[in-house]
Amino acid sequence: MKHILVVEDEEIIRTALHKLLVHNGYGVEQAESVQDAIDNYQFDEFDLIISDLRLPGRPGTDLIDLAVGKPVLIMTSYASLRSAVDSMKMGAIDYIAKPFDHDEMLIAVEQILEKQSHNPIASDGEAEEEPELADISQISDIIYGRCLPMKKVFNLIAKVAPTDATVLIQGESGTGKELAARALHTFSKRDSKPLICVNCAAIPETLIESELFGHEKGAFTGAVSARNGLVEAADGGTLFLDEIGELPIEAQARLLRVLQEGEIRRVGSTQALKVNIRLIAATHRNLRALSKTGEFREDLYYRLNVMQLKLPPLRDRQGDILDLAKLLLQNLSDKLGRTGMALSPDAMKAIQEHDWPGNVREMENAIERAIILCEDGMITADLLDIETDIDEFSIPKGLFSPSAAKPKPVRDKPKDLSLEDYFQHFVLEHQEKMSETELAQKLGISRKSLWERRQRLGIPRKKGC
Repeated sequence: MKHILVVEDEEIIRTALHKLLVHNGYGVEQAESVQDAIDNYQFDEFDLIISDLRLPGRPGTDLIDLAVGKPVLIMTSYASLRSAVDSMKMGAIDYIAKPFDHDEMLIAVEQILEKQSHNPIASDGEAEEEPELADISQISDIIYGRCLPMKKVFNLIAKVAPTDATVLIQGESGTGKELAARALHTFSKRDSKPLICVNCAAIPETLIESELFGHEKGAFTGAVSARNGLVEAADGGTLFLDEIGELPIEAQARLLRVLQEGEIRRVGSTQALKVNIRLIAATHRNLRALSKTGEFREDLYYRLNVMQLKLPPLRDRQGDILDLAKLLLQNLSDKLGRTGMALSPDAMKAIQEHDWPGNVREMENAIERAIILCEDGMITADLLDIETDIDEFSIPKGLFSPSAAKPKPVRDKPKDLSLEDYFQHFVLEHQEKMSETELAQKLGISRKSLWERRQRLGIPRKKGC
């Protein structure tokens, strides 16, 4: 049983909180002030201290230094949320606004105690040595997560990273596939060699073979000199091919030779070059289904699918959502020079209730936008503006499913058509007779932007066009 000390001078709140925590299986003691807590308890008896910010005599933040090594959750009123930010700077593990919702309090307590269980403190005051898996999960610059699905991901990364096995990373757009690839490279024997990352959807079809495998002088119009390809640049290290499902069939054949024979042939050359790479591929598409329809080489699929790493969408990582938001807030505020930022209770509620169809990337964009717009250091739900994003860009479910009827081409642009609607209609109408490059040129955007908008709007790319 976890033991909690509640320090609150208002008897009604102290008693209500005591009953709430006891009813949910916690051992609870009470104190009316910081001095009362000092006189009657040893702080090392408790797993968590919940204290009001404003107390008679000494402020609740004094408990941060008095109870060294113990997490302190600060309670404060809506009128003094600015003080909550200051308490976080002083070392409080979190804050909660009064009057608080019971479920909100229980979630906060549960998350704090769970986090502490991952960072136990030994009796001699030194942190216990953590296993290698914990070290991987702690490196937030690479990839973050504490929930069960992410722990499974870390376990697999720890087992696969030291080998040279080919890895296929699967997950929705924005789930952190490139971050997982970086973790695999960082904890591999090739970490001193280069990691070359390539987005297969961002390179024009006419240039992708040249970009990947290089070319000789005069191999095609514009090839004024010989050039090494990205595969050759990754020699000795790791090659990460993101969105490999977008790779043209011709390039797939060349890549298969790299995996089978360990050699490449530049465009326009008759000489093969030996390369030693570790391949990591990623996709949000079902490569097995594509291989059955001939859109992806079946032999390449089986070569890629040696080890499969599935990244869960953010909506399936409920235990991570709020912690991840706070981590992103800290990193982005430091990057933008806006330290001391904090999330208001309504912002935290909005973050937890949102489905995050764009996953971590969507959350990162929302928080960065809110930091830029924020004027007083407190991020509110209005600044996050996440509900508006869903209303504006969501597409009815099943509209582009395999079983859905083919949309009827629209020849005329309705007067009230939005830019997103116009993009959708234009692509659906012309994608069967135009290449991706031609579509992008007609729309006045880059090929990468075309691909990104396809992903956001759920418009599948037609192969062979």
